[in-house]
Amino acid sequence: MTQADRKKRSSRSSKMIPPPMVMRLQKVLQKEMVREFLAELMSTYVMMVFGLGSVAHMVLGDKLGSYLGVNLGFGFGVTMGVHVAGKVSGAHMNAAVTFTSCALGRMAWKKFPVYVLGQFLGSFLAAATIHFLFYGAIMDYSGGHLTVTGPIATANIFATYLPDHMTLWRGFLDEVIVTGMLQLCLFAITDNGNNPALQGTQALVIGLLIVVIGVSLGMNSGYAINPSRDLPPRFFTFLAGWGTQVFRARDWWWVPVVAPLLGAYLGGVIYLVFIGCLIPREPQTLERHTGSEEHGKPVLPKAMPHQTEISSLTSGSVSPLTSVSVSPHSRPSVRSVPTLSDSIRIQQF
Repeated sequence: MTQADRKKRSSRSSKMIPPPMVMRLQKVLQKEMVREFLAELMSTYVMMVFGLGSVAHMVLGDKLGSYLGVNLGFGFGVTMGVHVAGKVSGAHMNAAVTFTSCALGRMAWKKFPVYVLGQFLGSFLAAATIHFLFYGAIMDYSGGHLTVTGPIATANIFATYLPDHMTLWRGFLDEVIVTGMLQLCLFAITDNGNNPALQGTQALVIGLLIVVIGVSLGMNSGYAINPSRDLPPRFFTFLAGWGTQVFRARDWWWVPVVAPLLGAYLGGVIYLVFIGCLIPREPQTLERHTGSEEHGKPVLPKAMPHQTEISSLTSGSVSPLTSVSVSPHSRPSVRSVPTLSDSIRIQQF
């Protein structure tokens, strides 16, 4: 084959059209909801692998793990999850956070099942991964008997269980309050109108928030604070040999599903009512341009970056509570009085 023939063949190959199946797959992956589903799946998987792995070290590893290690594992697992999917889906990794975002108008309800399905699947796959990695250690520790309670229980590697000193309803209230603290602090960390985390540090600060919650409020109920963290791994243990006792033990299984939803919603509303809607927003100013006036009227300048940011807080519309003041001796300004609806429109991250 001559060199000219090889060049011609190479040029023809470079212009080959991808197979129809590849094109269809690319088209599907470009859809917004598909990308968000995959982002929630991957971020939740990352968070849960690190988190459940740290619990496995504490339960099985004798002196190789600790409760502080569990808090660090879940905290920095959340940090890594935010880095994985923060720009795609917001990296909720928590059905309670997703529920609150929908209930407060930050996200369309049609996305709720997409996010939650991605989170549940990612969490289930993470539980399967940890079971595979630590199977030998689990069997050695338990003597081959997979139990939910007792001195050689191993089901608590994957899901939370109520300790003896707690009653069911005290555990329910504990999950409501702790999840409320989580959501309230998440709003504070990501509220650009308040005192948010520095740009680029949000993932780290959110991870530190999980660590703080764990070391200060975690002992009563294991701080599930997330239906996506607790229910899918619990269902995995049901399938993997621990049996129906994972759902029967003190009738606890439904609490980490229901209580975080209520707690996150209350925490979000409390922040918006007592903090979010009371924050004075930066005023928009209309500056006069020297040498650019027509018939004594100022020419409005182009929007400055901070003006664009303020517009995004009000969905591009002027609030009914907006007041305009123009003085012949001062620059005209537009002052917007913050409302609860304005605070609700602030995107999370």
